[in-house]
Amino acid sequence: LRTPLASIQGYTETLMDGALDDQQNNMRFLGIIRHNAERLARLTGDLLALSRIELKTQEFRFAPHLVNELIAEVLDTILPIAEKKPVDLKQERAPEGTPVFCDSEALYQILSNLLDNAVKYTPAGGAIAVGVQSSPSGGMLEIFVRDSGIGIPAEDQPRLFERFYRVDKARSRELGGTGLGLAIVKHLVRAHGGEVRVESLPHHGATFFFTLPMHPPAGWPETELHPQFTPS
Repeated sequence: LRTPLASIQGYTETLMDGALDDQQNNMRFLGIIRHNAERLARLTGDLLALSRIELKTQEFRFAPHLVNELIAEVLDTILPIAEKKPVDLKQERAPEGTPVFCDSEALYQILSNLLDNAVKYTPAGGAIAVGVQSSPSGGMLEIFVRDSGIGIPAEDQPRLFERFYRVDKARSRELGGTGLGLAIVKHLVRAHGGEVRVESLPHHGATFFFTLPMHPPAGWPETELHPQFTPS
């Protein structure tokens, strides 16, 4: 928090001390202030989200959904950002009707955080895929986000999901990262009873995997189920 605040304060004071007479500097300084204000807003938002999850004050609305539909909704949001870079973004669809039991907003946040990183660290002309595969754990789906980016050194992988841990601090700051996105992913996945992991080699991309339950727990009220999931 101190770094963007100090930058905002410093450039504001410079403008107030007389730089207003130089229009070119004005625009540059205002751009820096805006960039750091946006970074501060992202960081504050991520800190609040992570605190709610860790303190168990986050409310989750678990319900049955169709996994292909939820993934497609997230990809529709990310697609304009991917096309601008550009990187190829595709969905590897599960068999039609594949269910997932989750909080849809939480799954949206998990995928958004993983895809945001994938787009940032995949060079122009690269590729990102999101899909589903069966999990070794019974009753669980394993969803993956795979990119052709710069990869992650083995020594950094065990700490990736720690808050504020960055593999490349300078590049992360340059790209607007808060260092909290993967910590949020870990806590949201675990709130569903799942786990998250990564497989990667430097310069050969990275694949993040996370598991979510497919079905409601025993005793879940059938009246609350989507018709797709109600036993015939």
